[in-house]
Amino acid sequence: MNSNDLNDPNMDQKFGNAENTAVSSENSTEQPSSENENVGTEPTGKTVSEPAMQENKTTHQLHEEDEELDEGLSPIVIDDEIVHLDDDESEEFSDDDHDGTPVQIGDYSAMSKAELVEALKVLLTEKPIQIIRADVEIIKINFYKKHKAEIEKKRKEFVDNGGTIEQFIAPEDLYEPQIKELLKEYRDLRSKYNKDFEVKKTHNLEEKQKIIETIKELVNKSDSVNQTFQEFRELQQRWREIGPVPQSNLNDLWETYHHHVQNFYDYVKINKDLRDLDLKRNLEEKILLCEKAEELLLESSVITAFKKLQKYHNQWREIGPVPKEHRTELWERLKEATAKINKKHQDYFEGLRDEQKRNLDAKVALCEKAEELSTLAITSNKEWNKRSKEMIDIQKVWKTIGFAPKKDNNKIYERFRLACDAFFNSKRDFYTDAREEQQNNLQLKTELCLQAESLKNSNEWKKVTEDLISLQKRWKEIGPIPRKFSDELWKRFRAACDFFFNQKSQHFAQVDNKYEDNLKAKEQLIEEISAYQLVEEIEENLKVLKDFQRRWAEIGYVPIQNKESIQKSYRDAINKHFESLKIDESKRNLLRFKTKLDNVHGNPRQENKVRQERDKLFNRLRQIEGDIVLWENNIGFFTKSKNAEQMIKDVENKIQKGKEEIKMLEEKIKMIDKLDLD
Repeated sequence: MNSNDLNDPNMDQKFGNAENTAVSSENSTEQPSSENENVGTEPTGKTVSEPAMQENKTTHQLHEEDEELDEGLSPIVIDDEIVHLDDDESEEFSDDDHDGTPVQIGDYSAMSKAELVEALKVLLTEKPIQIIRADVEIIKINFYKKHKAEIEKKRKEFVDNGGTIEQFIAPEDLYEPQIKELLKEYRDLRSKYNKDFEVKKTHNLEEKQKIIETIKELVNKSDSVNQTFQEFRELQQRWREIGPVPQSNLNDLWETYHHHVQNFYDYVKINKDLRDLDLKRNLEEKILLCEKAEELLLESSVITAFKKLQKYHNQWREIGPVPKEHRTELWERLKEATAKINKKHQDYFEGLRDEQKRNLDAKVALCEKAEELSTLAITSNKEWNKRSKEMIDIQKVWKTIGFAPKKDNNKIYERFRLACDAFFNSKRDFYTDAREEQQNNLQLKTELCLQAESLKNSNEWKKVTEDLISLQKRWKEIGPIPRKFSDELWKRFRAACDFFFNQKSQHFAQVDNKYEDNLKAKEQLIEEISAYQLVEEIEENLKVLKDFQRRWAEIGYVPIQNKESIQKSYRDAINKHFESLKIDESKRNLLRFKTKLDNVHGNPRQENKVRQERDKLFNRLRQIEGDIVLWENNIGFFTKSKNAEQMIKDVENKIQKGKEEIKMLEEKIKMIDKLDLD
């Protein structure tokens, strides 16, 4: 329709399809509507009817179900076997045939899979093919939702029983082949219906062309006006009763029809009252259509309003002329409502395209992240767990994003699926290679358990402690083992270690109690030593002090934190008595040395120091013996020199002191040797 048609009130009967009508300013040139270029239209340019749009939406939901991601760190399961209804539905399945409301022979969501299959059979055998579309979609969605839930349940049970996700194979479903066959039968029936309907539309076109030719000849008849007008009315009624014609012939057919109808009204001399009555009736009908079109501005669904407007335009074509004085007013009124609805429709799809573009950008970003994860070189279980969580988070975000533009939607989904599959395939390969290593680790850790169990009853506390600590270090160095053995084997190894260390703790708890008793005994002995009063006889004093030393040596170990302090108190007390004795220094020195040795026996560290001390004493003894030999040789030389007497005397004094020191060194060495150190 061009702009002249829009501005001519006499052309109000020549409306084109409202879907392809974009009303602008009075002198604007009409352009084909492009607001649904990629969204909701068929490839032929036809507008998809409301049930068809509903199918696109449902198919999208099914596609989203195909994209659902497993929660157990598994790759996306693509349900390739789900049979979708075709997206490219023709206008035969429009509101003229069925309003899209499900026949609903039952509550499909509450039905089992077997009941859903049976319900689909009933629909195909008892209901017209053109009215069951919504029911077929609902049945299919509920069937595959239950089908997928059963698979997920069985997969979870398989994993809980010790299997892995990669090993799981879904069992065959008895009902899935049946519903696939029924869905194929539905598509075949629908295809046959569409083909038959196309043939019928061609036949309708021929019938309407015949009616036009008949109306064209009415003006040449010589019958009475009433008879001619009645024949004209019958032709109009037949026109209305004939169904739709091919879309490509629609506008030309209507223009030709209205042209000859107008000619009939203009050239046939009918009764003026009858003509006025007909024009009034047409006026009332067109006013009602204008009101209905204006009410569509309040409709919440843009799609519903747009589709209803199409129906009102078709009805407008069916109505004849109106009084001339009302033609412009009515036409402008309908044109204004049409323009507003078209504008809302256009804005809706422009917003939808913008949203889909944003969705595409978001999905591209997720693809890049998934591809980055799929190319990482991951070599540890910990890293795989971390990266798997990241991938599953990405998959969850993907599910929250809506459609991308139609031409990009499948491509971007395929790209994302390939990245996810590559990631999880790499993970599966990693764990396949790791299984053999885990089996080897299982053998190594089992051997460690056997070693720990063989040591747990030993009372060689120090040695076994070191051995068990070494086993524990080796346990940590060994890699992971199969999960089903991990807890059991660790508990076994830990139980053996804990048993030994508990026994050791109980043993040393008793030893600690004994050490406390020894500490008290030594404190009492120190008090006794401090309280002792020396007597006149030195031998008696030495006998008592030696007895103190013997008793001290017989008392065992004390707590390590008290060792130094109690030893110092003992030496101070005993040395105080030795210093008070009237004996020569060498003997006192020996007695102090004896006191020093009292606490050596049984102490590995002190015993080592005593051995070192003996070596020093022995070396000193040999040195002095060498010096004495040298000094004795030197005496012979001194006799030939002046002042020889004094020099000889000094050397003899050195020799005497050396011999005394040798005697003391020998006594100390004997004391050490008596300790019987190993």
